[in-house]
Amino acid sequence: MTQTPDTAVAVSFAGAAKVFGEVRAVDGIDLGIRRGETVALLGRNGAGKSTAISLMLGLNEPDAGRVEVFGHAPAHAVAAGRVGAMLQDGRPIPRVTVREVVTFVARTYPRPLPVAEALELAGLTELADRRADRLSGGQVQRVRFALALAGNPELIVLDEPTAALDVEARHAFWKSMRGYAARGNTVLFSTHYLEEADDNADRIVVVDRGRIVADGSSDQLKRANGGNLVSFDLAGRGTEGLTRLPGVVSVEVRGDRARLRTEDSDATVVALAGVGAIRGLEVAPVSLEDAFLALTSASDSPELETAR
Repeated sequence: MTQTPDTAVAVSFAGAAKVFGEVRAVDGIDLGIRRGETVALLGRNGAGKSTAISLMLGLNEPDAGRVEVFGHAPAHAVAAGRVGAMLQDGRPIPRVTVREVVTFVARTYPRPLPVAEALELAGLTELADRRADRLSGGQVQRVRFALALAGNPELIVLDEPTAALDVEARHAFWKSMRGYAARGNTVLFSTHYLEEADDNADRIVVVDRGRIVADGSSDQLKRANGGNLVSFDLAGRGTEGLTRLPGVVSVEVRGDRARLRTEDSDATVVALAGVGAIRGLEVAPVSLEDAFLALTSASDSPELETAR
């Protein structure tokens, strides 16, 4: 019996695996991305992010399992213009204007986005008649974004979209991306700038060693991986006994300050008060970086390696 595709799902991985020699780059991933979601794909170098993206774009075929985009093979969705991609590589074509190159790419799709609209969404209207090979790095990145939008896609895939951009250019790019997402479109992006995932993603998927090790909102990942940070001045005192305080998961010393990652900050602070006067006490949620490091370092444990 043929199953009817779930029309609410944009991307589906079902037991997807990809092997290169002895390396399982993607190791049995199950993942669904619903229409309208903005999802960040995070992981260390070599974790499997780029391979997962290549499967999603039909650039590689899974060795096991399946990958579908809008209920079809990825290549079908890409050819129909339903998927746009902005990859890390690519140089501007010399001696053509921004408008000309976007127009050329748009004409290759069956239902292109009007060129003026693509330029506006990418923040390029005022640069439309400039030569693409004479733009700054941030402006070139916006041209790549416009090219990814040219086919009027329902899903856009961004692989490290702000790599090597300065702060101002990064802010301009994400403003453009949010404008695209606000139309109800689906966005999947990978990034090494964790604050970008924290600020722009509805959902964060962490991949390590080809597997998904976490999937949820930024707040959910933070709560599940350390909860809060309790920090204070050591004032010359040692750290003996801090790991035994209630709720404490780990202890880190930076200069003369101790940082305690704790699952119960109230209990930790009460116990610290019993030790004696504490100076410079601060309690704050863990950052996404702290949660990410906890997740990926946990995947290095002997237990996980044995389970593999």
